[in-house]
Amino acid sequence: MVNNEEILKRMQQNNARGEELVKFIQQELPSIQKAATKAKTEKLAIEIKEKNQQLKKDLEFWKNRVIELEVMTGLKQYPLPSDTNKVNITAKEPIQNAPVKVNSESSSNATSNSGVKQDQPKKEANLEKKEAAVAKKEKGPKSSKPEKQPASEEKDINVSRLDLRIGRILNAKKHPDAESLYVEEIDVGEDKPRTVVSGLVKFVPLEEMQNRLVVVLCNLKPAKMRGVTSEAMVMCASTPDKVEILTPPPNAVPGDRVVCDEYPGEPDTLLPPKKKIFEQVAPDLKTDGDCNATYKSALLKVADKGVVKSTTLTNVQIK
Repeated sequence: MVNNEEILKRMQQNNARGEELVKFIQQELPSIQKAATKAKTEKLAIEIKEKNQQLKKDLEFWKNRVIELEVMTGLKQYPLPSDTNKVNITAKEPIQNAPVKVNSESSSNATSNSGVKQDQPKKEANLEKKEAAVAKKEKGPKSSKPEKQPASEEKDINVSRLDLRIGRILNAKKHPDAESLYVEEIDVGEDKPRTVVSGLVKFVPLEEMQNRLVVVLCNLKPAKMRGVTSEAMVMCASTPDKVEILTPPPNAVPGDRVVCDEYPGEPDTLLPPKKKIFEQVAPDLKTDGDCNATYKSALLKVADKGVVKSTTLTNVQIK
């Protein structure tokens, strides 16, 4: 049997080791706390960086969306002034604000001649009244029949008002004054290609923009986007995180019209910006669960050739 002395000795040794361990932990505790704080800080920094990148991405998406909506409503886009323009503007300001010197001699001459010229406006006004009366007699009374409104105003507002056509991108390049925009030359079956500006740089690589079939909205009012006039709009399935250019049927060719059988009709030559036709139709343009492009759940297609589709995006907006 182990005697009491050996047990006591072991207890003293264990107690000494425990004290050493406590001293070691006390010595290393600041380092452990510092390392834990550093790890937590680094993790927080990574999370903040990721959130910041996502916010930038969302901001870019909505900025491009605002530009597209402004273009559709006929608002002109102006490039930001360069440093050269700022210098020129600064140089002109003193000239514009400079005091105007009045020649006392010319002023006195003008005063002396004022009496001669004073009656001239009255004579001219009387002559204009006489001419207006003669013209009114020759023209005759106004017709009581109301003027006939343009046919485009009498149509129902639906997808048939949109001139959606198949186009082929002949070439694409980055916009010289906007990092997020492409400038494309697109064949839509006309005598010459149309110039189109699209906010797709963040979503579609430049090499994938070349020589591909797309769906193009052709009857928007042309508008300048950062100095380049855009004559149409490339249609895409779109979310804040992902954008896919719509894919036409395999046998489609430039100039083929995209139609919806449930909503027949001829498109407007030009969508009137004040009527906001596209803005009223756009909320019902979506992809369905099978990636098919639809309007109010009715398929968008090229007659006898097939349905327009997105690559992977389902149940999302088409813009």
